[in-house]
Amino acid sequence: MSTQNIASRFDEIYDSTNKAVLAFITAKCNRTADISDIFQETYMELYSLLIKRGATYVTHEKALVLKIAKRKLFKHYSMSERLKVFVPMTSTDENGDENNLSELEADSFLTEDFAVNNVLLDSAKDFLRSKPEDVQKVFYLTYEVGLTISEVAQTMSMSESNVKNKLYRTLKELRDLLE
Repeated sequence: MSTQNIASRFDEIYDSTNKAVLAFITAKCNRTADISDIFQETYMELYSLLIKRGATYVTHEKALVLKIAKRKLFKHYSMSERLKVFVPMTSTDENGDENNLSELEADSFLTEDFAVNNVLLDSAKDFLRSKPEDVQKVFYLTYEVGLTISEVAQTMSMSESNVKNKLYRTLKELRDLLE
């Protein structure tokens, strides 16, 4: 089987499933910082599966990719819990303050291109990180994934008014903070 067939089949499956899979992962993740890693690992495993089994192997695209995502979620969080036994999850800085290493994000450092907005962006990120996980997920699904309020409500098993309330109240607080 040619790699061109596999690549085009992968693209086809990705295009038809990525929104639903990202919404599923977002709803099930304990931390919003883990979403993109698990999403990427899910589609990497799908690509490996297509290489091993061929482009015609997949018949129920959405079911297969959601099953892979579910396994990736389980593996990620069970591995995280197992690693806590062997790896210290806190460090002490020069002032003697303890920092939780599991809350550090790899993408928290901005390039020089964004230096002008660094303070505002950091303030907004810190503000959003201080919010409960469900609020963070509503923001992620709305602004990163691009879901509508009704789609977010369905994904998160909330009422639309609850999603609107979380979104608009937090947006107002964020505007007040940044002004």
